[in-house]
Amino acid sequence: MPHYTGGARWWPILPLRAKAAAFARFVVVEHTLFALPFAYAGAFLAAGGWPGGAKAFWITVAMFGARSAALGLNRIIDRHIDARNPRTRDRELPAGRLSLAEAWAFTLACLGLLTLAAWRLNPLCLKLVPVAVAALVVYPYAKRFTWTCHYWMVPAQAFAPLGGWIAVTGRFELAPVLLGLAVGLWIAGFDILYALQDLEFDRASGLHSLPASVGVPAALLVSRLTHVVVVGLLAALAAVAGLGAPFYAALALAALLLAYQHSLVSPRDLSAAARAFNVNLAVGPLLFLGIVADVLA
Repeated sequence: MPHYTGGARWWPILPLRAKAAAFARFVVVEHTLFALPFAYAGAFLAAGGWPGGAKAFWITVAMFGARSAALGLNRIIDRHIDARNPRTRDRELPAGRLSLAEAWAFTLACLGLLTLAAWRLNPLCLKLVPVAVAALVVYPYAKRFTWTCHYWMVPAQAFAPLGGWIAVTGRFELAPVLLGLAVGLWIAGFDILYALQDLEFDRASGLHSLPASVGVPAALLVSRLTHVVVVGLLAALAAVAGLGAPFYAALALAALLLAYQHSLVSPRDLSAAARAFNVNLAVGPLLFLGIVADVLA
């Protein structure tokens, strides 16, 4: 009989851990911070405070499912492009750490989680699932056809605060629409900056990112103007929802972060594009805390 050492009995667990880590990298799970705080913000605004443990749990499940499915679809649809791009060829699908079948299974499971959570929340949430999924599918294809591709993610991203609100109220209203547009345009604005990393590759491959289509100076200007509109929409949200000083303070800090992000990148120096992108990780939690502080004040 073979002799097993003390540590060898754990050999089946190690591949499972490695696979779990590969799935986490596949969907960049930490980037859930971009959208999840806004789903909570929509729920807090709708409920006028804590929406309850059950609502919060299913909103979290829905957002994890939607966000993971969105990036899973993006990675699957773009796998051939990613394999040719030096920046992305080490991603899980091109590098072979996940098979296409595994990627599809994980993505469909995440869509299942989204559907289950929507069903548990209310009928309108469930009815909107196909609309949300359609929005998730359109964005990855858009850059093949149009320089407006960054803005095709606005409907998908707007579903975070809209979904949080509808999960509580079961209806549409102006306040979550304003917040949803602000979130979608905020993400579109920094997606333009993110695309600077692939400027030469996009041009050589015939992809229509804004920087590749109109040039760096014009793309930077459009990104900045987009974020100016975002600040205006958030100010309009404050007026419509009756938010006060705590939210305005958070909004001022968020505006400073956006300004700092844009100060990092210039037409003469694109090397800080990735660092500028990471600044956005603080914006969502900051605005969420501002809304919570205001609602609970």
